[in-house]
Amino acid sequence: MRQAVIVSYARTGLAKAGRGGFNNTANMTILGHAIEHAVQRSGVDPAEVEDVIAGCVAASGNVARAAGLLAGLPVTTAGMTLNRACSSGLNAIAAAAHHIVEEGASIVVGCGVDSITFQGGGGGGRDEQLTDRHPAIWMPMIETADIVAERYGLSREYQDEYSLESQRRMAAAQAAGKFKDEIISVKTRMKVVDKVTKAESLVDVVVDRDECNRPDTTLAGLARLEPVRGAGKFVTAGNASQLSDGGAAVVLMEAREAERRGLKPLGAFKGWAVAGCEPDEMGIGPVFAIPRLLSRHGLTVDDIDLWELNEAFASQCLYSRDKLGIDPAKYNVNGGSIAIGHPFGMTGARLAGHVLMEGRRRGAKHVVVSMCIGGGMGGAGLFEVY
Repeated sequence: MRQAVIVSYARTGLAKAGRGGFNNTANMTILGHAIEHAVQRSGVDPAEVEDVIAGCVAASGNVARAAGLLAGLPVTTAGMTLNRACSSGLNAIAAAAHHIVEEGASIVVGCGVDSITFQGGGGGGRDEQLTDRHPAIWMPMIETADIVAERYGLSREYQDEYSLESQRRMAAAQAAGKFKDEIISVKTRMKVVDKVTKAESLVDVVVDRDECNRPDTTLAGLARLEPVRGAGKFVTAGNASQLSDGGAAVVLMEAREAERRGLKPLGAFKGWAVAGCEPDEMGIGPVFAIPRLLSRHGLTVDDIDLWELNEAFASQCLYSRDKLGIDPAKYNVNGGSIAIGHPFGMTGARLAGHVLMEGRRRGAKHVVVSMCIGGGMGGAGLFEVY
């Protein structure tokens, strides 16, 4: 039986949307760097890569094809971009694995990117029947996070405490150098606006670290932040994911081919599941996707050694963790998107690569990546660490 394994991983640092190092860099350029380095790290000939499958939410056109060419892959390497909102990067890896296991491909890149700086609009209009049947399908995700907090009794204090812990864990991991082996250095040009004259200029910068986190965060500081949707609501700039730009890529290969080449994979892709939920509480999608994934593989929550559940908002990831009974000590151990940042289409690929590297450090076997998905869904992926 064929199996897909992950033989390499590379990502950019995450830069603040609008104000950070990638505020003048196109998403295809960002992703091109990640793909180029992931392929270099794998040791495979770029000409052997059959396809590039990229997750991206804010894309215009086929960013996978463009980024693959920018990465130095030949014109014979194809490319496809998919959008399943915040799970796009993980879904891209699942699609790449399927391409290998079921369609006979040998080497495929699974990746994800988003530039929230340059995020475009969806457009295309709205169907009135859908609006009548499911009006919450168009609800901004920040409002669904407030609904989850109120509906399931997740206090502002509980969310802020969790957000502080995310910042603390990320700062500790950053100080310990736990991200250095995954982040590549990218030279680019950043737009700078003079605060007084408003004049714009371009300066040369190097993005070689995550720049969104706030290691000096305190609980008192979080408590002072006003809810975005006004008094009585819950979501603030401190307990929601950071808007950011970045790209990540992994190289997948058929297991026996990797063995023949003497490669040592990070781990194997084992499975993927999605599930739907009410659009107005889209953040709890993992509560439905994770049990479906585990059931298909004969596993329970206690069988999973390490979890990465995207921190879109503190309310939804807290509810999902607590409802599923996940041990906090195994959950987002190096912080999550509240601290690190969340380029929508990139995060799933980042979480998959990171959990495999952290899983290897900890001697983990089974690890799960999951996230909520705009419109009322959840996605979850199972990996085995080598």
